[in-house]
Amino acid sequence: MALCSDAAMVLFYDIDGDTADHDHWHSHEHLHERLSVPGFLRATRWIATESGPRYMVTYEVSGTDVATSQGYLDRLNDPTSWTGAIMPRFRGMTRGFCTIPASEGYGLGGFATAFRFQPGTGHEDAAASWIAQEVLQEIAYRPGVASVQLLRPTAPPPMTREQALRGADTPLPWLLIATGYDATLLGQAVERGFDPASEAAAGLIGDVVATHYVLNHTATADEVARTPKPQFPR
Repeated sequence: MALCSDAAMVLFYDIDGDTADHDHWHSHEHLHERLSVPGFLRATRWIATESGPRYMVTYEVSGTDVATSQGYLDRLNDPTSWTGAIMPRFRGMTRGFCTIPASEGYGLGGFATAFRFQPGTGHEDAAASWIAQEVLQEIAYRPGVASVQLLRPTAPPPMTREQALRGADTPLPWLLIATGYDATLLGQAVERGFDPASEAAAGLIGDVVATHYVLNHTATADEVARTPKPQFPR
């Protein structure tokens, strides 16, 4: 996950129609554009291996102030024609910026489990403390696991022309994202480490939703800076 910094933007969504067409656009236009914006450090696209939003996309950023930076807003308010054709096909977009108050391990495994949850009002700091002190270490150093992070959402980013093409986004909930190099062992580690009984004691409300993903494409801003944006027939 977001090991290049202590902040990230995360998206969960589905796509209507041809997913191969989306992936082609996302890899060769969208990721290149985002990673050309100052403050964007690394982008990773994940694909669900079972039910849940098909896509989880993580952008590691220098800080949550990127959400209101001029470079980012200029890019989102001037979508390309290809982006304009893709955006209306997005479904169920959940998107937001977040800080990363706690992290264990390092690197990205090829598999990920993302937990989406919400602490009750007034229980936010207690939930963050419980996850940082008990959950992360319980998961991070088991066989098959590479890294695990807690992500705490910040205020939703402003509306832009690009967002208007697909409709309003659902605000990002709290996240715990673990990555690993063995899908089976990762599943066992997160099931043991994120215990529902402890969740209730920590003041979480509603369901804790888990989705399993496999890494599909990752790139860094340094790579993009060394690579001209591709030009080819759409």
